[in-house]
Amino acid sequence: MTLLNLSANRRIAAGLLVNLLSSICIVFINKWIYVRYGFPNMALTLVHFGVTWLGLYVCQKMDIFAPKSLPVRRIVWLALSFCGFVAFTNLSLQNNSIGTYQLAKAMTTPVIILIQTAYYKKTFSTKIKLTLVPITLGVLLNSYFDVRFNLLGTVFASLGVLVTSLYQVWVGAKQHELQVNSMQLLYYQAPLSSGFLLCVVPLFEPLTGDHGIFGPWSLPALMTVLFSGVVAFLVNLSIYWIIGNTSAVTYNMFGHFKFCITLVGGYLLFHDPLSLNQALGILCTLAGILSYTHFKLAEQEEGKSRLAQRP
Repeated sequence: MTLLNLSANRRIAAGLLVNLLSSICIVFINKWIYVRYGFPNMALTLVHFGVTWLGLYVCQKMDIFAPKSLPVRRIVWLALSFCGFVAFTNLSLQNNSIGTYQLAKAMTTPVIILIQTAYYKKTFSTKIKLTLVPITLGVLLNSYFDVRFNLLGTVFASLGVLVTSLYQVWVGAKQHELQVNSMQLLYYQAPLSSGFLLCVVPLFEPLTGDHGIFGPWSLPALMTVLFSGVVAFLVNLSIYWIIGNTSAVTYNMFGHFKFCITLVGGYLLFHDPLSLNQALGILCTLAGILSYTHFKLAEQEEGKSRLAQRP
């Protein structure tokens, strides 16, 4: 392995670590905000994207990156898909049990593979596809006793999976298509998504009065929301960076790993109950993730070897 490859792998590992820590952190902060202050869910997402854009604006003023002029029509579907992802994910959670919601989320990975195969002519080996079996089985074992289906919930869950898959595929595709990095793309997409989301929020949540985004919030509540926005900036930036430098499938695999870490962390730190089914589910999911990582690295090394052997 060359020094260049080692350096690239270290950067990817650092990006994954930032995403892991910031994602876990924001779960606890958001939970605190919902329980302690009753701040509305989608409005909080709107604040997160607003703070993300402000963070990127500060970064470009500090010459950390140079903005690249992008036509709005080239990223409008990406921005709209983000709004759909937020809206349908929330509606799925509201109209389904936690088990059904988690099971639907696990379907994002095979849908991403299907989209990339059908529309982007990307090929996946049989070994890579088979790693989805233990992962899906693991999620099913984790949520088996809480899986309940209803027509409306299934419709929202299906739309959520489709739109989330499109969003994650486009995050990677647009970076390559427009020849921009994660910061340059997010710098334009964040305010555009915020504008669209501002139109969607009133359909689900109040704007003014108690528990409205423009309601009478206390200073501690506002400071906590602002802090969650700063953490969300790290989460959003790391998501774009990971997908841009690896793939949407790899990011999804990492998402399954974070889910396992959250369950184990809840058991170890907060003594949350962990059934035998859940323990087996975690082991199945981790086995699938480790298999995916092993096969992916082996395929990358094989590809490098073929390139090196060319005259």
